[in-house]
Amino acid sequence: MKERERWATRIGLILAMAGNAVGLGNFLRFPVQAAKNGGGAFMIPYFISFLLLGIPLMWVEWSIGRYGGSYGHGSTPGMFQRLWRHPLAKYLGVIGVVGPLMIVIYYAYIESWTLAFSIFSLFHQLPTVPASSNAAEVLAPFRDFLYTYIGTEGARGFFLRPAVWAYGFFVITLFLNIWILARGISRGIEVLAKIAMPTLFAFAVILAIRVLTLGSPVSPEYSALKGLDFLWHPDFSSLTNWKVWLAAAGQIFFTLSVGMGAIHTYASYLREKDDIVVSGLATASTNEFAEVVLGGSIAIPAAVAFFGVAAAQQIAAAGSFNLGFVSMPAVLTQMPLGWLFGFMWFGLLFFAGITSSVALTQPVMAFFQDEFGFPREKTAWGVGLFIFLSAHIPIFVRGALDEMDFWMGTFSITLFALIEIVLFAWVFGMDRAWQEMHKGAQMRIPRFFYYVLKYVTPLMLIAIIGGWLFTEWIPLMLKSDPAIWFARLFILAVFVAGLVLTHRAFQKKGKEA
Repeated sequence: MKERERWATRIGLILAMAGNAVGLGNFLRFPVQAAKNGGGAFMIPYFISFLLLGIPLMWVEWSIGRYGGSYGHGSTPGMFQRLWRHPLAKYLGVIGVVGPLMIVIYYAYIESWTLAFSIFSLFHQLPTVPASSNAAEVLAPFRDFLYTYIGTEGARGFFLRPAVWAYGFFVITLFLNIWILARGISRGIEVLAKIAMPTLFAFAVILAIRVLTLGSPVSPEYSALKGLDFLWHPDFSSLTNWKVWLAAAGQIFFTLSVGMGAIHTYASYLREKDDIVVSGLATASTNEFAEVVLGGSIAIPAAVAFFGVAAAQQIAAAGSFNLGFVSMPAVLTQMPLGWLFGFMWFGLLFFAGITSSVALTQPVMAFFQDEFGFPREKTAWGVGLFIFLSAHIPIFVRGALDEMDFWMGTFSITLFALIEIVLFAWVFGMDRAWQEMHKGAQMRIPRFFYYVLKYVTPLMLIAIIGGWLFTEWIPLMLKSDPAIWFARLFILAVFVAGLVLTHRAFQKKGKEA
């Protein structure tokens, strides 16, 4: 068997894994979810979900990845085939290849916005407005600027008309992603992580300090500290709302990048005795610091300082893009050296985005390399071409981005997490799984998690999926917008292609059970 690529250093591995987890969701999605779901009340189910879903699934995915990698598999079709010697197993694993690829198709486009806006801020090209307590008056120019950039301003019918700059920055961003992937695990992804992650954290710390020391320029009743109080002062009445629990669990999946297949692939480049217990905890802890401590100390407190709690909640309710690309630049441009802080804000988002997007592309890279024997560089540019062509759907088709994000970024990752935990804990066997997790471990996992993995995590996932099917399935499927169905058919077509390619790969190599 050809020697597979390996991580050059442990710190490089942890930073790359953390880069996979620390993405746009930490600084955009988390504050929005917290604000929409009761502020402090959201944090209680959030941390419970982290304990009972996030950490267990992190260990599971590291274990499956390292186990599959020892047999030469860097993607979940081959890994699942090893866990369950049944012809169906490899087809279940297709979700872990096609899912992250489909996410990258629209994620790379959003990532390119952050690169563009960082340049716009650096060269003073963002709108400027005087400080005012009227949030609508301050935010309107920035909202118009964003909507014109991505082509939703006044859009009607099937197509969007983004600005030429939007398309150009997307091409540049995608090229950077593929160039890094073509360089390999140690010379590409690991080098990126060693540069991007420290820079990201430095920018985030500077911004958090600046925001938390910010006095409101419009009203003595507003302050950034009131934004922190909103996020951390619990409203226990919200705990009886099951939607808050579902939102918290969904955020944990999104923020840790579990259920996406990327962790499996990164872990496949470990050696059989490399520790995964401490490394998995270090990755999860780094992500939580970025999300809860830093992500929770920038966007919402900044909005509260300028617009007050009620207006900040309305801004968050309008979505992550509104918070990150409308509210934040509106606040930052009114500060002294606002252009520099704006550059840092969008710069940290770009680094968070690119470390995640290369991780999400790596599963399909590993699939073609390991199962078909394709060379890395040609695979990278071939996959890049597919992403480039496919990305025209979320770029130009109205509503396609949101539809793809729901099915790939919410539903598929939850379903995939349920499949993998059942295969690992019940089919592979919890005793074997526990032993596999502790190979080369520098510490023992508390026995409590043995029962969490076997019973609690699967039951929580079943409850989440069951609750969604019971309440949301029928209204969602009744949507008749042609653009939405176009996006759904595209997703279905790519999944069918993934199933066919998996069948051919394993048939050719004689890997049928």
